[in-house]
Amino acid sequence: MKFQRIQLHELPDGTICRVYPFHICMEGLKNTLLCRDDEDYDVLQKTIHVCCHVNNVIVVEEIEMSTHCHVAVLAENQAAADNAGEAVKKNYSQYLFHKYGERNTLAGSNVKAIYLDSDSYLRNALAYIPRNALDTGASIEEYRWSSYKGMFASGKPDGRKVSAMTRREKEALFHTHADLSGVPWLVDNTGALIPSSSCDHRYLENAFCNDQAFFLRIIGSVSCAEMAQKLVHSSRQMLNDTEFKKLVSEKALGWFGAGISEITQEKKIRLVTYFYHTQKTTPAQLARCVGLAPDRVARILKDEHRGTSSGEQKGFVGAGPKIEGAHVGAGR
Repeated sequence: MKFQRIQLHELPDGTICRVYPFHICMEGLKNTLLCRDDEDYDVLQKTIHVCCHVNNVIVVEEIEMSTHCHVAVLAENQAAADNAGEAVKKNYSQYLFHKYGERNTLAGSNVKAIYLDSDSYLRNALAYIPRNALDTGASIEEYRWSSYKGMFASGKPDGRKVSAMTRREKEALFHTHADLSGVPWLVDNTGALIPSSSCDHRYLENAFCNDQAFFLRIIGSVSCAEMAQKLVHSSRQMLNDTEFKKLVSEKALGWFGAGISEITQEKKIRLVTYFYHTQKTTPAQLARCVGLAPDRVARILKDEHRGTSSGEQKGFVGAGPKIEGAHVGAGR
């Protein structure tokens, strides 16, 4: 079956809904390391998985570095992805305070959740994440704090079930009081997460047509500088109305095959939420350039912030037109 970037998938809470791929990055500060020893790396990795689970977000792939981390996730909407990223920042900052006594260590750090809005963008992001290991001087295969080894892994992973642990054991290993009774995660004999049990490796494998050689080719050819600019360093500049209207018109033609004045209200709502999350703009500019009343745009964005879409289409409405043939993805 052809790979569907946007698909129906079971979320951590057991519900099935349409999910969208995002890249989440958290940077440390110039004079502060996120991870200083193996315990820090382990806690950051587990914090990522716990915070995503609590916010009903699926982890596809992750890597932890001394100064930053990258995570590819599937989320119901932008708000869920944003919430997961902010939760990682908050919880890991609390850990650093308890261990090192440093208050508000990550207060000035940056967390971004970027929607991966094309197959090529998705594949490049999935390849870029493990390639970060090369910056440490280690090979991608040898780097410990990455989910890379869980991808295209043969055989069933062997380890201890987290769901079968006592409450105290879970709290000691994962530094959380969150309910982990339903997670499929396994840990090895050192207490480290086994990535093939904690990440949705099937989504990644399907993205590369279940061909590991294809995955490796993209890892070898992806431009790290370009991806870092897009996913980490990009600073959105606000366009004037003329430039912004041109951008809106191009997207309307690309998505719907019609000009902005010819499309339905529902399609305009999709454009509003998409540009609100991908461009530096204002509700007033969106109203002018998309052709909706200012109060209507304000209601759309208010509902989107709550994780819905005015009750007209649940999910991340900024993902463009409805994708026909979306299927239930394989569970983790």
